[in-house]
Amino acid sequence: MKRFIATVVIIVFLTLSFASLAEAATVPVVKLGNEVLLEKYRGLIEGKRLGLITNQTGVNSKGISTLEVLAADPTLNLTAIYTPEHGLDGKAKAGAYVESYQHEKLGIPVYSLYGETRMPTENMLKNVDVLLYDIQDIGARSYTYISTLNYCMVAAAKYNKQIIILDRPNPLGGVIVEGPVLEDPYKSFVGVDNLPMAHGMTVGELAHFFNRKIGANFVVIPMEGYTRDMVFQDTGLPWVQTSPNIPDLDSAFGYMATGLGEGTGIFQADKFKWIGGKGIDAFKFAELLNNSNLPGVEFIPEIRGEAGGVRLKITDYHTFNPAKTGIYALTYAHSLNNFTVPKSGKTIVMFDKIMGTNKIGQYLEQGLTPQQIESKYATELERFKQEREQYLIYGYGEKADSRGGSGRQEEIQVVVNGERVQFDTAPYLDGANRLQVPLRAIVEALNAELSWDPDKMDIRIVQNGQEIKFTIGSNIAELGGEKRIMDTSPIIKNNRTMIPLRYVGEYLGCEVNWNAQLRVAEINS
Repeated sequence: MKRFIATVVIIVFLTLSFASLAEAATVPVVKLGNEVLLEKYRGLIEGKRLGLITNQTGVNSKGISTLEVLAADPTLNLTAIYTPEHGLDGKAKAGAYVESYQHEKLGIPVYSLYGETRMPTENMLKNVDVLLYDIQDIGARSYTYISTLNYCMVAAAKYNKQIIILDRPNPLGGVIVEGPVLEDPYKSFVGVDNLPMAHGMTVGELAHFFNRKIGANFVVIPMEGYTRDMVFQDTGLPWVQTSPNIPDLDSAFGYMATGLGEGTGIFQADKFKWIGGKGIDAFKFAELLNNSNLPGVEFIPEIRGEAGGVRLKITDYHTFNPAKTGIYALTYAHSLNNFTVPKSGKTIVMFDKIMGTNKIGQYLEQGLTPQQIESKYATELERFKQEREQYLIYGYGEKADSRGGSGRQEEIQVVVNGERVQFDTAPYLDGANRLQVPLRAIVEALNAELSWDPDKMDIRIVQNGQEIKFTIGSNIAELGGEKRIMDTSPIIKNNRTMIPLRYVGEYLGCEVNWNAQLRVAEINS
């Protein structure tokens, strides 16, 4: 009997232990922007009339919606909701018209940005001081949630509203950048800016990229604990279906790999987990793709009715390259059934909108191999990779990245009064070609005093009675109470506050020199 009781105790103990381990394994290691906002930067939204751009994906790490959290907080004033394609609950079909309506419980308007308009109008914004954006993207240029972000930033700039982006992970990670870069004539709601198919950026980073052309008053609330070599599975966060055809992560990863054949007869099935078409020999198709040694994926031949195709079996989510896989799949499909390539005329066909160019269709008709097509867009892709560096917020984790480096240039050095300043985050040149440096290190090197207001995101630097005030995301500084306009603004990057060096130095009366060839900045007081 004692042995039986002891056995039961051990079993119970082991069961509880394994349950604890399972629970620990799912504990999020990333704190989302919506959580960071409420913990650290409430001053940005308290006393303001708030408009929330969101849908069912706008949840915190516990799965509670930002809409619910804001509405339940008596210190906050939520006055309007704005929804992207698929509506507030994410259930409307792709491309379906979505009506605006009054929220039954909250009694506030729910404005559809996929109905009569895709950009907030002046009337939609009349009772709002600050817009908040909290929607989960899937890392593809053609997925329209980032188009809604872009349009909302344009509206914010036009109607003098601040917009705050609550950052979220790119589920595909922030390393792989792939595909043809969109050309201006092919801009549309499935391609609002000059991005490649897979941009490798979070929505916060995209906001910085978009704003180079918009000039909105915006703030990104970055995540904590996130590094760009993470895929969504690494974050420990709960996945929420982003749209009817993206119920899970395999669908998100398969979106570009199987969904590029718009108008060609090559189609996706099983929610972006299969690709094929009529006239395709499934076994030959699988052989061609498997022999290409595409990273992180295997292809299983599968016939669906009259269509032959392949099912994707993702074997390594970190190395799998969805956009590259999609280009290869489409090219081999064309070699097998010689589908008719849609062509743009007076109107741009959806195929070219998805590709961001008409060149891919031309290359298919010319019979180019996927490797040759890759080489055709490689130059522009490399140019984009270099350009995007200045807009990135997050660095890499401690583990060596298996998908290539960041492509950064030689390290920038900063010398103050003859002594080199040591930084824990690398300085960089931003979109205005201004050198951004970690705030605390440069203030200490200048023997100045620093104070920080986390609620208002205000920075105050005092030296010899001279006071400068900066605000994160704002291009307006105050020097002794007098406003000064800058061509850039402070930013939070890699969980470090970065500040434009020249303005700090010159406002404190220092001489600032930049040697572009040596990549050395010198400050002398």
